[in-house]
Amino acid sequence: MYSNSKVSVAILGAGAWGTSLANLAAANGHQVRVWSRQGSQIQAVLKDVQIILSAISMIGVRDVASQVQSFPLSPETIFVTATKGLDPQTTCTPSQIWQTVFPNHAVVVLSGPNLSKEIQMELPAATVVASNIPTAAEIVQLVFSSHRFRVYTNPDPLGVELGGTLKNVIAIAAGVCDGLQLGTNAKAALVTRGLTEMVRIGNNWGAKTETFYGLSGLGDLLATCNSPLSRNYQVGYQLAGGKSLTETLANLQGTAEGVNTCRVLMQRAKQQSIPVPITEQVYRLLQGEVTPQQALDELMLRDIKPEYNY
Repeated sequence: MYSNSKVSVAILGAGAWGTSLANLAAANGHQVRVWSRQGSQIQAVLKDVQIILSAISMIGVRDVASQVQSFPLSPETIFVTATKGLDPQTTCTPSQIWQTVFPNHAVVVLSGPNLSKEIQMELPAATVVASNIPTAAEIVQLVFSSHRFRVYTNPDPLGVELGGTLKNVIAIAAGVCDGLQLGTNAKAALVTRGLTEMVRIGNNWGAKTETFYGLSGLGDLLATCNSPLSRNYQVGYQLAGGKSLTETLANLQGTAEGVNTCRVLMQRAKQQSIPVPITEQVYRLLQGEVTPQQALDELMLRDIKPEYNY
C-alpha cells in the first residue's frame, strides 16, 4: 500500500513507551504526531493519518477508541496497539477492543522485549508486529525498523498480544523471587513454569503455542523477569521487601499492568477452569491474603506430577 514511502503516524499516549515508538518512526523520516490526554486535541493529531498507534494504559483504551471513532478516517488507516493488558469488564485484549470499534480496519499488535528506557538510550532491541492482514503488519514493520530496532512479523496477533500481557504476572512473581533472595535455580524454575502457564492460557484462548516461544512470549518474559527497569518486577520485589501494594504502586513511575491483568486472569481462569497456579499465588499476594513466603510455599508443596501431559 505505502511501500517505502513516508507515512503519517499518530501516536496516542505520551508516556515512555509511546515516546520511544514516536522517536523510532520519526528517525525513519515519517511524519509523527503525539497525543496525550493533557495535551492537544485528538482531532488535530488524527487528521489525514495513515497509521494510528495506541500506547495508552489499559484503563484508557476503550474510552480513547470511542473518541477516535467520532472522527472521519480513511478506510485504509491501520491501527497499531502497543498496550499490554486485559479489559476488566470484558476480559478482552486491547486489539479485540480496537477491532470491535473499527471492524473494517486492519489492526496490528506490536509487542516484544522492549524496556522503553533501553530503547530511549538507543540500545539494540527487537519486537514483533502481528496481524490477520499480513500486508498491514509489513507496512508497520517498515515504519519502525532500523539498525537498532529489529521488527519481525507474525500471523498470530492474539498469541503475540497475550505473550506481552501474561508475562507481566510472571514478572511480579520473579520480582518476589529476587526480593526474597531465593537464587538462580528457583528463578529459572519459576520462569520456565511461568511460560508453561502462559502457553496453557494462550491455547485456551485460541493462540498458537509456537508464538509463546518467540520474542513476544519467551523474549518479553526474560526481559521483564530479569530487569529492575520492569515495573511489574518492581511490584514483586517491593512486596517481598515488606512494602504494601498501595505504597509500591504510589512510588512507581507509570502503570504496572500486571496487577490488573492478574485480577482479570483469575476471573477468566475460573470461568474456563484453566489451572494457573503461579497466577493464583500472585493474585493472593496482591490481595493481601498471603505473604510472599506463604505464596512460595504453596507453589513448592503442590502435588508432584509429570512435567508435560503427553
